[in-house]
Amino acid sequence: MVRGKTQMKRIENPTSRQVTFSKRRNGLLKKAFELSVLCDAEVALIVFSPRGKLYEFASARKIRPEKTAKTIFPRVAIELPSKQSHYFHKEISCETGKY
Repeated sequence: MVRGKTQMKRIENPTSRQVTFSKRRNGLLKKAFELSVLCDAEVALIVFSPRGKLYEFASARKIRPEKTAKTIFPRVAIELPSKQSHYFHKEISCETGKY
């Protein structure tokens, strides 16, 4: 059985959107882990949920997610509306213990 192509547009139903986000986030984290193991690559992944919750993966001890997030955050914040930027800053602060 062949699966149809998924249209790339926003999912309007909030419940469906959250379920899809969770499934795709888990798949993305799994792929990051597989890439690090199979290719012996150092992989860092940072994902923010629509509500600003931080999810992270780092394949090596040299990569410290809290420092990676703090490094990337200023670049991301420039492109986001101030309300979203505030949520991201708050989440990073909570994760690093500096709130």
